[in-house]
Amino acid sequence: MDIGVVFQCDPPAREVVRLARQAEAAGFSHVWTFDSHLLWQEPFVIYSQILAETSRVMVGPMVTNPGTRDVTVTASLFATLNEMYGNRTVCGIGRGDSALRTLGYQPTTIAELRDSVNVIRDLANGRAATYRGAQVHFPWAAGGELEVWVAAYGPRALALTGEVGDGYILQLADPDLAAWMISTVRSAAERAGRDPAAIKFCVAAPAYVGDDLAHQRDQTRWFGGMVGNHVADIVARYGASGAVPPALTDYIRGRQGYDYAEHGRAGNSHTDFVPDEIVDRFCVLGPVEAHLEKLRVLRELGVDQFAVYLQHDNKEHTLAAYGEHIIPALRGETPKPTPAAA
Repeated sequence: MDIGVVFQCDPPAREVVRLARQAEAAGFSHVWTFDSHLLWQEPFVIYSQILAETSRVMVGPMVTNPGTRDVTVTASLFATLNEMYGNRTVCGIGRGDSALRTLGYQPTTIAELRDSVNVIRDLANGRAATYRGAQVHFPWAAGGELEVWVAAYGPRALALTGEVGDGYILQLADPDLAAWMISTVRSAAERAGRDPAAIKFCVAAPAYVGDDLAHQRDQTRWFGGMVGNHVADIVARYGASGAVPPALTDYIRGRQGYDYAEHGRAGNSHTDFVPDEIVDRFCVLGPVEAHLEKLRVLRELGVDQFAVYLQHDNKEHTLAAYGEHIIPALRGETPKPTPAAA
């Protein structure tokens, strides 16, 4: 199982680059960032510097969307970075949440998302693409290799992922829900005549290494609110129809709205409705042994990568604990002795 890390593009940007270098040195495989231009700094500018100062990690957004960037521009960004740094980018994409809603827009449609996956991948990989009814291509792009991984929760987006995605991003670490989502994506791939085993599965969630579970829950409760924002759209469309498991939808009944000024922030004041049970299920908390136990279960389900959200007050300790203990253990190496929790 690969281990990635997800940063917000908070200023100063040099700090994001420093943490990315630290992540590569610790053995992380991927460096992802949020992509929401009103809330944080521009990620693609930062990607160029991360790629220049590292040699191995894959870099990309978790996740971009087809609404705030023209998809041909997105494709050009990836193709240029890959030409400069040797095919070390990956495109995570979804319908859009904070990037669009902070502008007063709604998430894009499933049809727009489907088209964006195909156009971005074709253009970035040097192929012609159909864009608004016309054939377009980059005459300068050759030798590019870009995968497009789709973030999804709802049934139509999960089906689209199985039909056209190179990978699937699930933003929560509950093994039961992960099993259901992975099975749904694989079934869609089979119906589309694709090899389900060819799709890569990434689970992304906050991880916090330590022994003070109450504090860790408070620091990561924001994530249940963020997930709940996506789930609210599913409930609005499908109601309590069983389109997705009740374990994903029941907890948002007490939701009172959402403030994007606190999006992805520890201590978010609009997430009181998220119970401890959801925090424990959706996140990976506790000492090193608890992380390994949950990650091994996810790996058995077919998860290829766990991406660590590091939006809490102890980034450095968790990053180091993964590098020193968790990543080596998952690779079958002998990890260093676990120190007393900070």
